[in-house]
Amino acid sequence: MSHVESAHTGEETHGSLRSYTLGFLCSIILTIIPVAIVMGGWLEGRTKAVVLMAAGVLQLIVQLFFFMHLKEEKKPRYNLISLILGLIILLIIVAGSMWIMLYNMVAT
Repeated sequence: MSHVESAHTGEETHGSLRSYTLGFLCSIILTIIPVAIVMGGWLEGRTKAVVLMAAGVLQLIVQLFFFMHLKEEKKPRYNLISLILGLIILLIIVAGSMWIMLYNMVAT
């Protein structure tokens, strides 16, 4: 029974307490900034939209690197390839939906 391997082999690396704490603090800050902007009415129009989208993208990057360990992956990078494919599909769906909503002449 001593030779039974667990789900976590010696090759896998996980984050340290320091990296999880740093990721958590970054996530909290990147959540508080948009909430404060919206609730306080600090920005208007496109500036507000750009700041909120930038905070969302930064939040995604923090989640990928600190919690999903994307940077620590060994080759082949299946998780990265799956992520890129998912983002391409998401972009196609969003762009197609926006195109249909903007140029649908039947609805006017």
